[in-house]
Amino acid sequence: MKRLLGLLFFYILLVVLLLPLAVTFLCGGFRRDLPRETKALYGTADLAPLESELEEYVAGVVAAEMPAAFHEEALKAQAVAARTYQVRQMQAAGTDSVLYDVGQAYITTEEQKEKWGENYSFYGAKIRKAVRETAGEIMVYEGEPILAAFHAQSAGKTEDAVQVWNSDVPYLKSVNSSEDKKAPQHEITVTFSMEEVKEKLGSTELSVRSRTDAGYVSELQAGERILSGREVREKLGLRSASFRIEKKGEDFCFTTHGYGHGVGMSQYGASFLAEEGKTYREILRHYYSGVEFQMLE
Repeated sequence: MKRLLGLLFFYILLVVLLLPLAVTFLCGGFRRDLPRETKALYGTADLAPLESELEEYVAGVVAAEMPAAFHEEALKAQAVAARTYQVRQMQAAGTDSVLYDVGQAYITTEEQKEKWGENYSFYGAKIRKAVRETAGEIMVYEGEPILAAFHAQSAGKTEDAVQVWNSDVPYLKSVNSSEDKKAPQHEITVTFSMEEVKEKLGSTELSVRSRTDAGYVSELQAGERILSGREVREKLGLRSASFRIEKKGEDFCFTTHGYGHGVGMSQYGASFLAEEGKTYREILRHYYSGVEFQMLE
């Protein structure tokens, strides 16, 4: 009798434990999907066509350039930066037509659907909402659209434009972006053989001569040659010009911090600032010194 009661108790316990799992499976399984309450934030109206080709272009740039999972205020900041960059290029070319090959990544709606799959309706609506809520807005300095440079993540501070492009730009100054150090893959080490280094840099006698105030390499001694940090980054395909070098046996290890040229807005930095409660305009004013906002006519 005790054995029978024990078995009965065991089966009751088994049903209690497995019933919720069975219901979950029958109702859709364990899908790695967005929470229902999150999906409710954006509706079909947010997926509606935008008011102009320029705004559709901006949506395509934001979709290509910034992770759609980022905070909406960061997406708005990216939208304004992308629109400003495009308008500056259009004015320089003397055209009212949108230019699609101007140095910004861009993906079509069909490519967005392929990229996000079943989550397209959520991410697409989220980005379009950010674009729609900033529609027509650009940044200007002394009345002219700025060169709204941006990059994925800094080394902890953004870089002064003069250090990268040898041209002083008053609104592209080094600013603090220390939260970038929390970004994924902030520190990456890549290894090159002596032969690769000799072929690409011209020597295996390497030493960092100087760094910028933001921590990026400004000059590297390579034998009798002096290379800029930017040159080294481009020749070796490094993620950043903020790097240190370590010799290990017959190999050279380059450890980089951040990703990109470091000038202008840090995208991860923008996301971190948004999470702290900053608005998109506050984010943009942080990364672009002294800019003003203007609506296109």
